[in-house]
Amino acid sequence: MAGTEEASVECPYCGEAITIVVDTSVDEQEYVEDCSVCCRPIEFTVTCADGEVSEIEAEKGG
Repeated sequence: MAGTEEASVECPYCGEAITIVVDTSVDEQEYVEDCSVCCRPIEFTVTCADGEVSEIEAEKGG
């Protein structure tokens, strides 16, 4: 899909690598998504530039 990019991040709870899909048409975004392995909430802060992911922070949510 245009305007999206898959990114691999490490869950701050269980340490497993998970894949998220990022909307690269938005420069800065914050959202919470559950880990697909341990189901705990992860707070993502994503920065995009020129249609590409430039930085992802994944912290314990809630």
